[in-house]
Amino acid sequence: MLRREFWTRFGQHMQPLLSAEGGPVNWINYKTGEKGIAFKMDAGNKKASIAIELSQKDEGTRHLYFEQFVQLKAILRGILEEEWNWEMNSLDDLGKSIGRIYTELNNVNVYNKEDWPKLISFFKLRVIALDKFWADAKYSFEALR
Repeated sequence: MLRREFWTRFGQHMQPLLSAEGGPVNWINYKTGEKGIAFKMDAGNKKASIAIELSQKDEGTRHLYFEQFVQLKAILRGILEEEWNWEMNSLDDLGKSIGRIYTELNNVNVYNKEDWPKLISFFKLRVIALDKFWADAKYSFEALR
């Protein structure tokens, strides 16, 4: 219940904000428009994370997409203003192979309302930065389709 309440509150907090391209956006279920590329946010009882996840079924294709992100790493880092972790071969919650570019916030608990301001700030700054990055970077992936 509290987890759902947190995400509802976060969505309400973000709802008035427009995307980098000036339109409305569902910040929680951000749609990149590129199959197999998703921005994922997660919060648990010990940490929170935000990630770019690459879930193309074909491993070779997924690696091509990951390498394209590597080519854009300096731009991404400049917009995020921090280093993220890069894992070409990772596993999702279901044990499926994915690529992940992510960062985490430790020592926070989504079930503790006192941590919600930290969580909201953590997610808000980074998902807005990802949106700004994606507004230009998405065109770099068209040739890989």
